[in-house]
Amino acid sequence: MIEIGKYNELRVLSKTEAGLNLTDGDKLVLLPYLHVPKGIEIGDNLSVFVFIQKDGRLTGTTQKAYASVGDFAFLKVVSDGDEGVFMDLGIDKDVFVPEREQKRPMQKGYQYVVHVYLDEGNDRLLASSKLYDFVEEENFEFEVGDEVSLLITEETDLGFNAIIDNKYIGLLYNNEVFDNIQPGDKRKGWIKTIRVDGKIDLTLQPSGYGHILDSKVMIMRELIKSGGVIELGDKSTPDEIYHRFQISKSAFKKTIGSLYKERLITISDTEIMLLTDDEEEDSE
Repeated sequence: MIEIGKYNELRVLSKTEAGLNLTDGDKLVLLPYLHVPKGIEIGDNLSVFVFIQKDGRLTGTTQKAYASVGDFAFLKVVSDGDEGVFMDLGIDKDVFVPEREQKRPMQKGYQYVVHVYLDEGNDRLLASSKLYDFVEEENFEFEVGDEVSLLITEETDLGFNAIIDNKYIGLLYNNEVFDNIQPGDKRKGWIKTIRVDGKIDLTLQPSGYGHILDSKVMIMRELIKSGGVIELGDKSTPDEIYHRFQISKSAFKKTIGSLYKERLITISDTEIMLLTDDEEEDSE
């Protein structure tokens, strides 16, 4: 069965004046000669993105689409009209966003995170910026602490909303974002909390003992490179810590606390210092 708005593995059936006829054994898809790879012969298989032309004809392309049906993507508005706007999909077919599917009015030349879907009535490719209508709100496929892929969607009063694994939505709180992130950015993140109401809190910092081990190695290397002293301590700001180590202040404090317990460093409000062998013996 051919899936419109997605890539399909089809067989080359015949040649026409307009292009190649491809088939799944049931329906025909026209692949214009402009997008036919060199050396393709009748009987070969091809992976093509399938869409419907205005005349209702199934058409394929070997171009790389920015998104398929079911995907969330950061796309650019390339034209507008009275009923909606068209966004660049990376192929010879733009995707239409009806006015009713725009969370806020979209403007030509700007980019927005949208969800790509099919019109149930005519299988036309459409997109929507009303993301909450398309995310799943239960049956999560992850647990607290799991690493996930994030697509930043928008900035809010609390922080940044992000699509999780192309399926769910969660929130990065402002006070835990120490990097410059923008809508459309793709980041690696971690599940911080799954709340009782089903809302998901995210973090850009991994947690757990494994992360502390990595941070300990990094900080010890930096101490050695810096001559045994780093001017960061308990009273250093989160921004100062993130700028130096790309970890949160909480992770930093856990890490240096662990190094202190192992008698590898001393800690003050403004710096950490590597203990020498003599100083380690004196502290025992």
